[in-house]
Amino acid sequence: MRAYSIGVDLGGTNLRAAAIDEEGQILERYSIATSNYHGSSDAIVGDIVGLIREVRGRVKKATLRGVGIGVPGYIEIEAGIIVAAANLPFTDFPIRDEIQQQLGIPIILENDANAAALGEYWMGAGRGVDNLMLLTLGTGIGGGIIIDGKVLHGFAGMAGEVGHMTVYPDGNPCGCGNQGCLEKHASATAIAGMARMMGLGSNDVTAADVHEMAMAGNAKAQQVFECMGRSLGIAIATLINLFNFPLYLLSGGPLPAWDMFAPAMLAEVKRRSYTYSRTATKIEKATLGGDAGLFGAAYLPFQYEQNAAHEIRSTSGIQ
Repeated sequence: MRAYSIGVDLGGTNLRAAAIDEEGQILERYSIATSNYHGSSDAIVGDIVGLIREVRGRVKKATLRGVGIGVPGYIEIEAGIIVAAANLPFTDFPIRDEIQQQLGIPIILENDANAAALGEYWMGAGRGVDNLMLLTLGTGIGGGIIIDGKVLHGFAGMAGEVGHMTVYPDGNPCGCGNQGCLEKHASATAIAGMARMMGLGSNDVTAADVHEMAMAGNAKAQQVFECMGRSLGIAIATLINLFNFPLYLLSGGPLPAWDMFAPAMLAEVKRRSYTYSRTATKIEKATLGGDAGLFGAAYLPFQYEQNAAHEIRSTSGIQ
């Protein structure tokens, strides 16, 4: 019988779920807005449970292997707890167990950027590449690291926080307590902030607005993207020097401005990374867009089964 899993992507704006089979085909999908929770973690859990039931009920003649959920913020993977999440009412909340108890289905929790990286590895631009890194450019900047086809979590689950790499020691202050963080110089929020500082718009100017200005030939807007590109270049060069991966991917809202920031980014990487300038290391656009997290979350149960089967073969001596 055909097997599938359900991937859930919990964002600050939308809650989405999709049934995806082992071949990466989306069987069913469903989404709702997350704008009316008013500080209620129970309401979010209720909606997640309802969404999973809705998607599961639409899939016929197939076996559900499990559910993967990608969530933003700082999570404890093993315990299934969201320690904290910006724009969502979670503090030390045992979300995995809450959902699992209501559904009676195995639940696997993952950070949203890690899930997106896993999705690109499974069915996106990283297909066929066992070692890669994804940088997600949005309100902030997240990252997911894939080594030998698996997410690198670090001992506390906080590996891949590339948004808080220092790219300018005396740069803009960040909410994390540092200054000069990558996300303060290369995120969508940073693009809009730099534009306002340069007199390019009012408080409601967006990164997309700045892109339009740059495309129309506005020199100041173009300078914003050059600054963004240099900042990304510094960070990516460091990552290449550190990991020596064959592939680094970028995703997120600012990606349509690739032609505006990529030349400065690639020039900076070439200048700062001996490895990049002398190897076939690739820096490319991710391809799954907003669905990367759904694919990655859905892949978690399949990957868990694969790992468990491998461990059984290893312990039994079967090759």
